Amino acid sequence: MTIRLIVIDDQTLVRQGIISLLQLDPDIEVVAQAGDGSEVVTLVQQYQPDLLLMDIRMPQVDGIAALQLLQQAGLRVPVLMLTTFDDHQQVLTAMLAGARGYLLKDVALDVLLQAIRTVAAGDSLLQPALTDRILQARQGTDAPPDTEALSPKELEVLRLLAAGFSNREIAAAVFKSEGTVKNQVSAILSKLGVRDRTKAVLKAIDLGLLH
Repeated sequence: MTIRLIVIDDQTLVRQGIISLLQLDPDIEVVAQAGDGSEVVTLVQQYQPDLLLMDIRMPQVDGIAALQLLQQAGLRVPVLMLTTFDDHQQVLTAMLAGARGYLLKDVALDVLLQAIRTVAAGDSLLQPALTDRILQARQGTDAPPDTEALSPKELEVLRLLAAGFSNREIAAAVFKSEGTVKNQVSAILSKLGVRDRTKAVLKAIDLGLLH
């Protein structure tokens, strides 16, 4: 099944380069492109894409503002954000605003393609390298968090989620069954008031639960 996507990035050479690489994959079709988020609502309504691949930092209407425009218009489309290492707070804001994943702009093509498939399928995406940088940037900036809502075991699972572990990998690391880990993840999502693993990790970072 072909994945139809829109690429939004203000740097023309970067945008064209991304599009050229994506066109090498027969399962991906770039149906439209733009230099900022000002046209995002019109483009999504016109082309009905499976996914938006969008930069965070752009002039006029940036990625976060574009997410807000989509929400205001009632348009639900998976968004994969592109970023650089110094966009920590913007990444956190974008993910909490509804983006389904984020990638560094220097990732390999195979990583980008897999990320597109993951997000287009309705899953969320965490890139551990960037998660680590967000954690480092936020260390010492917040008051001590109230961790009583999460048990020590749940905090351990949460840290492994932040490292990009799957349920199976977490189960092996903590010597529990995959079913037990799945239940713990569900409990974490419920306690943090989020609906997926990505939002759980980012909410935990925002609350200062991870260090």
